[in-house]
Amino acid sequence: MPKVSAKRQITLPIEQCRVAGIEPGDEYQSFVDNEGHITIVKKVAGAAHGLLSHVKGDSRMSDEASMKSGIGA
Repeated sequence: MPKVSAKRQITLPIEQCRVAGIEPGDEYQSFVDNEGHITIVKKVAGAAHGLLSHVKGDSRMSDEASMKSGIGA
């Protein structure tokens, strides 16, 4: 069974990497839920492409005004 190293590093079992399509050098994100479970997700280039395509900009608003509205100023 894999163990956490002194540097808090973990080694993922090779079979899990094969199933998840994780290769050496791949980037990932990890998340911890309220119960302490860790989820590791492989980053995929372009995965968020089009995510905000439904959002329409308002060309009447300046960049400065837009930034201020986003921070509640």
